[in-house]
Amino acid sequence: MNTPPSPPGPERTDGSSVQIGALVPLSPPGWVGAGRHLLAGLELAVREVNDAGGIAGRPLELVVRDTAADPQRAVAAVDELARLGVAALAGEYHSVVARAAAARADALGLPFLCSSAVLDALTEQPTERVARLAPAQSHGWRIYAEFLLGAGHNRIAVAAQPSVYWASGARILREHLAPRGGTVIELDMRALAPTAVCDELVAHRATALLLLVGIPEPAVSIVKSVRRDRRLADILIGAPAGQPEFAEWATLLGDDGAAIPFLRYLPERLSPLGARVGTALRERLAEAPSFIAFEGYDTVAVLAEVLRSHGADRARIAESWPRVAVEGTRGRIRFSRTPGISVRQWAWPPVQVVDRDPAEPDRFRILHAG
Repeated sequence: MNTPPSPPGPERTDGSSVQIGALVPLSPPGWVGAGRHLLAGLELAVREVNDAGGIAGRPLELVVRDTAADPQRAVAAVDELARLGVAALAGEYHSVVARAAAARADALGLPFLCSSAVLDALTEQPTERVARLAPAQSHGWRIYAEFLLGAGHNRIAVAAQPSVYWASGARILREHLAPRGGTVIELDMRALAPTAVCDELVAHRATALLLLVGIPEPAVSIVKSVRRDRRLADILIGAPAGQPEFAEWATLLGDDGAAIPFLRYLPERLSPLGARVGTALRERLAEAPSFIAFEGYDTVAVLAEVLRSHGADRARIAESWPRVAVEGTRGRIRFSRTPGISVRQWAWPPVQVVDRDPAEPDRFRILHAG
């Protein structure tokens, strides 16, 4: 597998670079749009670190491996990157893949700063080697559940595919909604065609349908079927995992893809740093950067500060997480022990519920913030 060339940096003073391994979904069935944005953020931050002199005069180098949303491929990549001598691992978007990578990195003594995956139990046992920037799923999805209740929805159907991530999301919603009078109706997408989903929604008198499924399919077909069913004209379609964030969603669905609330991890107003980085990311991507691109940038910003302060020794990097205090694009980043979370966690990045404006689908509306 070819590794993208490292961004230009200062002349090497000792012939060596400080290497960070990057795990990114860059080919199907991985969510390629998310991977592209994540990599753009990682690469931009590496370029800026090197423009500022690197790590004690040594260039920072990103060694990229495509996980393609495959946990086994990710584990093999972790093994390879560990052999290559990377100081730390960064990245990954898919939660199930990140969990496999985190377990392997922990076993190898390789520090891993997870950029974007949200499963609470990122590792089976608590570890000091893994830290995470993205909010845990239980935190973000509870905020989404509060949004649903506030909007008057208490009969909520979830169209779900088999996955630890989707099952965890459905459980979080159920546990949060049930004590407040909410009901969660699970629709197994292994057994239902998208058109049959409509009949189930009518039969269960659901007022909201959440897409706990992959993109493009079956998400696109479900949305089209529901939008065309007159019986469901008033139903809310939601996608807490963030499928509508990317331009691909608008391209595939057009107007049908608007007014579908999802979670994203951005503040209402970016700081001067965030605004500057956002402009640079837009130029690099030739489109509006998603929150995932900002997560990528913040990942390298944290690792660069750790490497400057503690060197490239893996054990010292892992020991440094509790002392991190870095100004990121979305706020000041610190890691702590959070109940129920097995890794060092930034508690918490900003969380929003947003959708695409039906009047202007390229514009996002903030519906709720947590």
